[in-house]
Amino acid sequence: MTVTNKHLRLLLCLLFIPCLFLPAADFGLILDQSVDYGGFGNSGTLTYSGILVPRFLALLGNIGDIYISAGFEASYNEGWLFVPELLRTELSLYSGLLDFTAGRMHFSDPLSFIAEGLFDGMLLSLEGEAGTFSLGAWYTGFLYKRRANIAMTPNELRAYSLALDFNDFQNTYFAPRRFVSALGWEHLGGPVKARVSLLGQFDLSNGFDFFGEEGRASTADPGNALLHSQYLTGKISLPGNIFGLDLGGSLALIQNGGDSAFALAAELGLAFMPPTRFPNRLSFLARYASGISEDGAFTAFRPLTTKTQGEILNATLSGLSLFSLNYTARPNRALSLGITSTYFIRNDFETYITYPASSESNAGYFLGNEFFGKLSWAAASDLQFNLGGGVFLPSLGNIAPDAESSWRMELNIIISLH
Repeated sequence: MTVTNKHLRLLLCLLFIPCLFLPAADFGLILDQSVDYGGFGNSGTLTYSGILVPRFLALLGNIGDIYISAGFEASYNEGWLFVPELLRTELSLYSGLLDFTAGRMHFSDPLSFIAEGLFDGMLLSLEGEAGTFSLGAWYTGFLYKRRANIAMTPNELRAYSLALDFNDFQNTYFAPRRFVSALGWEHLGGPVKARVSLLGQFDLSNGFDFFGEEGRASTADPGNALLHSQYLTGKISLPGNIFGLDLGGSLALIQNGGDSAFALAAELGLAFMPPTRFPNRLSFLARYASGISEDGAFTAFRPLTTKTQGEILNATLSGLSLFSLNYTARPNRALSLGITSTYFIRNDFETYITYPASSESNAGYFLGNEFFGKLSWAAASDLQFNLGGGVFLPSLGNIAPDAESSWRMELNIIISLH
């Protein structure tokens, strides 16, 4: 079905007209702006991004609520780009132990790096003494591609990199078409917190992309093969006042065209919160995602949504291991600071072939180390400043020790009006 301007106007009316008749309502406005300056070696580029987010919350008595938000983003990177989008917009209904949510909602898997972000669909949750059981189903094809961050195939990655063109809106705005379903269980009470999820995503692109001579390419291109995947994921947490532990893992079945293979991912987190005069925290994080094994028993772990690892390198997790040490302190209620050191290692020679590695890199596993620091100041309840900066050093690895360092500085200002 073709979405026309008439359909969009009707949808907006259906969303906003009921708000006029709801007595208990809350309006808000958020302005989030960032200025970045960074690059490689001695050269740098200045970029800007700002997003204005109006939001609306209305209570439906004791049975539910309606939440509506939108985004109007402006960014500059060698040229201006303006992007409108519908953000979290959902209807929630409560009935005893049963909750139902429909619309554009936030969803996350137990590890938060397989599927995380906004999704269009519905979620049903049942809370009991044994924990909370949930069943959800979502579609990704109406999301803005940069918000969804779905790039599981080479063609999806190419489509993601295309700049938004309002003259070719259909092919340059929307995320890849995938159906996502998840069955979950979580138990957050008591000394041990646990989450388990069985998640599946299914490619609805019919094996075509946007790069053929007539607008779409043929399935004869191997990059257009349908890619489905299923994930069995679990995580347990032992929070404490002084020590904390997180342990999680995922077994995935990746189905690429006619080939199927298993993939693995794992995460270990340790935290130490000493009883000092002001709150501070020392934490360690280790993550692993399988690459392509020589015997073919395992393939590269591919998450649904791309969540970059690190602040400077911006590496995807597939085929990587990382070890991160972070220290965070809050000297007072308005000020907090943190510094992070993260070391990256690739697990095979085929999966990760971007900076500082390349497709010709056939030796060395150690990418290098990233250092990043951040200072946050809550000047008022509705005004926050964030200043950060860091560097990635390939010289501390053995893949490309002579490659130029990558660096970035950023200033972020958030203004919230209620």
